[in-house]
Amino acid sequence: MSNTRKRPMLGGAIYATVMFALGSYFTFAAVQGDYGLFRRIQAEAEADTLRAEKASLEQEIALLSNKTRRLSDDYLDLDLLDERARDVLGLMRPDELVVR
Repeated sequence: MSNTRKRPMLGGAIYATVMFALGSYFTFAAVQGDYGLFRRIQAEAEADTLRAEKASLEQEIALLSNKTRRLSDDYLDLDLLDERARDVLGLMRPDELVVR
């Protein structure tokens, strides 16, 4: 009978060791795995950066759309046309002086 008493202690130790190992593995996976907390924080930071970049690009698109509309045939802004001709083509009026 003394032999049967020693066996359950060994089984309980193995069971506790296996449960501890599984718990450690799942805890590690929950924190540092592909779908863990660190990856989630990294993805949220990347999403915030992309949202800021999207807002910046939308603002740039609105500015370019406004300039395009102002240079269209339906609505011609002469000041903008004069500015673009000076900048792109290097034109100037006869009564102006060029300072370099």
